[in-house]
Amino acid sequence: MSNEIQPQNRKTEKRARLWMRRWLVLMGLMVYAMILVGGATRLTDSGLSITEWKPISGALPPFGQADWISLFEQYKQTTEFQVQNAAMTLQEFEFIYWWEWGHRLLGRVIGLVAVIGFLIFLAKGWLKSGWTWRFGLLILLGGLQGAIGWWMVASGIGETDLIDVAAYRLMTHFCLALLIIGLITWYWLLLGAKQDGRRPVAFSGVLAIFSGLIFLQMASGALVAGLDAGRTYTDWPMMDGRFLPSGYWETALGIRNIFENVATAQFNHRIIAYLIALVTIFIVWLNRARLSDYGMTGLVIAIGLQIAWGIFTLVHAAPLELALVHQAIGVVVLILAIRSTYKASLLKRT
Repeated sequence: MSNEIQPQNRKTEKRARLWMRRWLVLMGLMVYAMILVGGATRLTDSGLSITEWKPISGALPPFGQADWISLFEQYKQTTEFQVQNAAMTLQEFEFIYWWEWGHRLLGRVIGLVAVIGFLIFLAKGWLKSGWTWRFGLLILLGGLQGAIGWWMVASGIGETDLIDVAAYRLMTHFCLALLIIGLITWYWLLLGAKQDGRRPVAFSGVLAIFSGLIFLQMASGALVAGLDAGRTYTDWPMMDGRFLPSGYWETALGIRNIFENVATAQFNHRIIAYLIALVTIFIVWLNRARLSDYGMTGLVIAIGLQIAWGIFTLVHAAPLELALVHQAIGVVVLILAIRSTYKASLLKRT
């Protein structure tokens, strides 16, 4: 069965595709903003400032001094406040609260835009040949993201003995956001395919694996952020004067070193970056005559910029502004890699 939408006439088809692609662009931009706001929320240690999950009433901001004092008292019960922020003032609490509140509000808005768009397209009869379940999947993943977000916060407010949220839960939350924006990108590309009988039924193997490697690197970056590892070892190319830091593997942690050891997280992040650089050189050499066909030029530039910016961010101890730019470029790299994979899959049939 064809994956292409089969409308009653070409004009309706064109209009349907146009509006669904516009909706996907809006969704993609909002998810991109959500990723960056989430990064800022983590880097400012704001994620535990709201200790309750209220899907409906939680959308309302605090009203008046009494509300602020009540919320601050709730935050004072957390281990994070008692260990790290015992000297925090109410004004300082308001700063971190607004980051977390804004993050959650943006998630709610994305959910509304997703559901409203889906219902409009369904009512117009535009969701045919698989698009109902594709867009439905996006909505389900969005709902799951909210649940995982609370699961992440719960690890820092009493469910575990951690002061901050568990890094592996932060990584899970971030990876699902990447999956969502990756699917949005792929669907946008599918809807823009020319109606000439070509369909992307098979990936280009090398580029698909490469995209997976970039995804893995982004996941390792989430661990680095969750453990504040980017602010621990700030020399490069060495780590504390050594290529392999002395604390890379603690026997007591075992496999948990990957998720809980600061040295392990940052070293792994560096190694995957070096591997991506080598694979990029290999791909460029392998496809040097068809870089533009695969849409690789922009991807190669973005990867080079990302590696350089990552080093620059590291040696400056990962301040908020530099770290957010690093994250922002990383998402762009993933999107461009997905685009190149898609273009390669089309070219394999021509």
